[in-house]
Amino acid sequence: MVEKNIKILVVDDFATMRKVVRNLLKQVGYEDIVEAEDGVMALRALKSQKIDFVISDWNMPNMSGLELLKAVRADADLAKTPFLMVTAEALQDNVVAAVKAGVSDYIVKPFTAEVLNEKIMKITESINK
Repeated sequence: MVEKNIKILVVDDFATMRKVVRNLLKQVGYEDIVEAEDGVMALRALKSQKIDFVISDWNMPNMSGLELLKAVRADADLAKTPFLMVTAEALQDNVVAAVKAGVSDYIVKPFTAEVLNEKIMKITESINK
């Protein structure tokens, strides 16, 4: 059973998409959700508070999801943080780049609460083994 009391950071430059993801997370029982509108703000949040899980959009201004992922993996304190990448395009090159950078998993928009929950559970279970 996956803990639902983890703190999840939702990173997306579109407020509407952050709200959609937040609502999907709440539907499946996650309540502790913080938001950032780009990778720069996300990194600041990750360094200033205990975040247990990152759900990040790929395409964002200032710092993309891939750049954020690389920064997280390069930081000794954050490197093990589960990272779910959200992308509108299921481009093989993007997937390969994200996997090489150490993404935990990725999800293609649009997605349902069930799919999101399955991905989070799969990632957290693999960490807890």
